[in-house]
Amino acid sequence: MSVWNQENIVDVAESVGIVSLNKDVQEHLARDVEYRLSQVLEEALKFMRHGKRTTLTTQDISQALRLLDVEPLYGYESTRPLKFGEASIGPGQPLFYVEDEEVDFEKLINAPLPKIPREMSFSAHWLAVEGVQPSIPQNPTQADQRNQELLPKGPGGGGNQTLAAASGADNVAVKPLIKHVLSRELQIYFERICSAIMSEGNDDYRSTAFQSLRTDPGIHQLVPYFVQFVADKVTNNLKSLPALTQSLSLIAALIDNPSLYLAPYIPALVPSVLTCLIGKHLGTPANDGGPTTHFALRDYAASLLSALARKYGASSSTLKPRIARSCLKHFLDSHKPFGTHYGAILGLTLIADADGVRALILPNLKAYDAVLGEGLRDENRREQAEHVVKALMRALKVLAREPRAGGKSNGFPEGEALRERLGEVVGEALAERIVGAEGGEHGVVGAVLDSEGLA
Repeated sequence: MSVWNQENIVDVAESVGIVSLNKDVQEHLARDVEYRLSQVLEEALKFMRHGKRTTLTTQDISQALRLLDVEPLYGYESTRPLKFGEASIGPGQPLFYVEDEEVDFEKLINAPLPKIPREMSFSAHWLAVEGVQPSIPQNPTQADQRNQELLPKGPGGGGNQTLAAASGADNVAVKPLIKHVLSRELQIYFERICSAIMSEGNDDYRSTAFQSLRTDPGIHQLVPYFVQFVADKVTNNLKSLPALTQSLSLIAALIDNPSLYLAPYIPALVPSVLTCLIGKHLGTPANDGGPTTHFALRDYAASLLSALARKYGASSSTLKPRIARSCLKHFLDSHKPFGTHYGAILGLTLIADADGVRALILPNLKAYDAVLGEGLRDENRREQAEHVVKALMRALKVLAREPRAGGKSNGFPEGEALRERLGEVVGEALAERIVGAEGGEHGVVGAVLDSEGLA
């Protein structure tokens, strides 16, 4: 038995020319109509709940019909509430209807014509290629961007009226930009964390601040402020190794926090870490012989950069290539100091691993031998050159740890002949360390010669 009235089925059948309709057919059609209506209402209620509303609207019904591949209703799409009027057609028989808005034809005829809309067209161009904006007419120049930033915002400002006119919205009032508002508690938290991190006299206070950054789940709004804080400290404190170290420790604490989503901020974090890795002059000459040297800072920056690449390399396909490109550029620049070369070698080793050593470091060692040998012979630069040798040996050991298919690690010569062969690949200075008393790394020898096909 159907709840739907079968008389409605008979009325609809007569309206389409079906005079007589079997009662069984009427009952089946009534049940089918009841099922279809309940299905539409269920889907419409879903739209209502997803819209965070408690009132079912005609828009929900229309969306439900469209979802069920049924032609939607026409004539009831309105953002304003419908006004229903009542008319009496007989005793006790009211008729409800939707009131139409009265239009004054005199005003409608005398009203000015609207602007002719622009003809629809489109064109394709490159907004940016690998992060670089091409200089084409479709892209704004840097001068245009600077002028646009100086213009006042808002309805009375001088914003980009050309773009507004092109879209047909030249008379639309633009709301001014709203600044990011932090609660007073977050402001106090940010100030105290920053002061604690840069406090040199109280290690417990600083360690507590780092522990809070690692575990606190409610500081996501402060992430861009911490990123800017690190960038300012790194830019303005290149001569202060403690300030640079604490800035890197702040980044490490943010990475360790499982509640923070740092993927959008990685492009802003990487430059600060790269500066501490391959910066030209970090710290002062008095710090070079101390317990915390710029080489220790570069080690820390390399490990932090490797952690960023491992954790967020999947979300950004260009992260690792861009870091490797920067490190390779500074490694091949003979005018850079050995500290920069040391950081670049570490970065390439940790970012690209054995493949990066084989493809980026090993082919350039022969040409780098002249720079390295000159530094080892210079009394003033020998200590820094020794650090570079250690970094290169570390890179070659990474290459040696990789299993080699079909390698001939036992097929290389010994003594002076081995030194000559290695010198053809890695240069005389590094070959001396590999086969000499300080080296003796047979795995490194086999990896180097196998990579060059000399074994």
